[in-house]
Amino acid sequence: MLVSVTPFFIVDDLTATLDFYQSKLGFSVPYKGGGDEDVDDYWDFVRRDNVMLMFKAIAANVHPQPNSSRHPFARWDAYIYTDNPDALYTEFVAKKVPIHRELGNTSDNLRAFEIKDNNGYVLCFGRPLDREF
Repeated sequence: MLVSVTPFFIVDDLTATLDFYQSKLGFSVPYKGGGDEDVDDYWDFVRRDNVMLMFKAIAANVHPQPNSSRHPFARWDAYIYTDNPDALYTEFVAKKVPIHRELGNTSDNLRAFEIKDNNGYVLCFGRPLDREF
């Protein structure tokens, strides 16, 4: 049985990314690593409820490449299922999270909204329209 998946995103500034995910999206940081006494950490996992994401700063010349920068049909970098997108949307708006696409019923048959993080990655939060919370 598969239990979870943790998408892995390349970032330029790990500290700024962790700050965004903690202060704006309500994630915590359960795992950090890669560094030693003389080197800062260069990868981290963030978690909220059952969702985890991994971020890694690779090198100065390796930058984030969100899917949407490759092709307009690849809008999302991650889809995150939530039972109650309306409540989550209200929470994020109150925290001034950059909303990429407003909450609504989509042509993909979802009740969803999209945010864009500080690296340009687009996260869609939603649920199928035929599922009530």
